[in-house]
Amino acid sequence: MNTNMPMILYNVTVSVDQAIADEWLNWMKTNHIPKVMATGLFESNQIFKVLLQNEESVTFSVQYFTTSMARLQQYHAKFAQSLQAEHLDKYDEQAVAFRTVLEKV
Repeated sequence: MNTNMPMILYNVTVSVDQAIADEWLNWMKTNHIPKVMATGLFESNQIFKVLLQNEESVTFSVQYFTTSMARLQQYHAKFAQSLQAEHLDKYDEQAVAFRTVLEKV
C-alpha cells in the first residue's frame, strides 16, 4: 500500500454471540472477506478482536482499505446489499454489525 495515497477505511464492527464466535470468525476469513476483496475495490483488509468486553459476546473490527470514496460508493452500489444480506441470513441477531467510514489524515 502506498502511504502517500489517500486512504479510506471502511470499518465494520460486529458483536458476535460468544457461542458462535469461532465459527463466525472462520466463516468471515474463508467466505465473506474473500468475497468482499474479490470485488477489486479494496486494497487490503484486517480483522481485530476487541479486548475488554462483556462475557455474552465477542466484538470484532473488520477493516477494509480503499483509495477513494468513489470506490467505496461503487462497493455500496454494486455489492454491499447482497453481501450484507448473506451475513444477516446466516447469523441474524447472533452477529450484529455497524459500519463507519474513516479517512486517513
